[in-house]
Amino acid sequence: MQYLGEVISLGVACSWTVAALASEVASRRLGVFVMNVWRMLLALLLSTLLMLMLSGTWGLQYASPSAWMWLLLSGVVGYFFGDWCLFNSYLTIGSRYGQLFMTLAPAFTAFSAWVMLGQKLSWAALLAMAVTLLGIAISVWHAGKQELPTKGVLFGLGAALGQGLGLVLSKLGLDSYESSMSAELLSQTVNYLPFSANSVRCIAGLACYTAWYYWMRPKFRTEHHTFSDSFSNRRGILAMLIAVLSGPFLGVGFSLMAVQYTAAGIASTLMATTPILILLPSRWLFGQRITLRNVVGSIVSVIGVSLFFLL
Repeated sequence: MQYLGEVISLGVACSWTVAALASEVASRRLGVFVMNVWRMLLALLLSTLLMLMLSGTWGLQYASPSAWMWLLLSGVVGYFFGDWCLFNSYLTIGSRYGQLFMTLAPAFTAFSAWVMLGQKLSWAALLAMAVTLLGIAISVWHAGKQELPTKGVLFGLGAALGQGLGLVLSKLGLDSYESSMSAELLSQTVNYLPFSANSVRCIAGLACYTAWYYWMRPKFRTEHHTFSDSFSNRRGILAMLIAVLSGPFLGVGFSLMAVQYTAAGIASTLMATTPILILLPSRWLFGQRITLRNVVGSIVSVIGVSLFFLL
């Protein structure tokens, strides 16, 4: 089928749109930490089952201590810090603006790779960062005034930083893993390594959220966001299940499939259209007003993301 990769990429963007909207609903009903304990637990379970089906083993069977260190750190930064900021941004500024700030993730990835891996920042990357920032500024600022609360903006920036830095830490972990294996063994397991790495990242995220939840349990009890209460919140659980299936499971899986059928740059650009696709659903579900400035800002930000891959 012609353009199969492009069709899958747009499907991934739709899947991530559903995940963002469902995550906002689940965060409001269950609370950020309870939502993420459930999310990490189910994501780890699904990742483990997938690894057992594909390779007969649950995870990083031959990983070196340094690989475990980098991947666990990636889980702390990406799944704990980054997703904590992301879901709090959903509560303070909504999933529409939260996803808009996530367009900065490639910029933070490029900057982190420059600092930690020595990868050079090209003029194209700098241009892409500037265009992405311009798009966000168009959406967030009006007549010289910031329309969104500062707290929400910081959460959005933290979410993008967590995803970008977490990705670079994952690469360090995978590189360390591959360097500790023989060429023959690596050739047998290379297709499963990303899924194995994700399992370790989920372990770190689940451990952090669980520890923090029990540390702060008295506060959560007063806010009626306890883990035991979540069992009776059917709408919150349903929204969380939709978020897990459409995000970490189906979204990530189909994103890997998309790059098999089309160029990675084209796939990444199409998958980054979530800030545009989310405009109408957020209007219908949450009554958020859409202005021409919001549309223009989202389009400019997506163009900025595309420049990272197409220039």
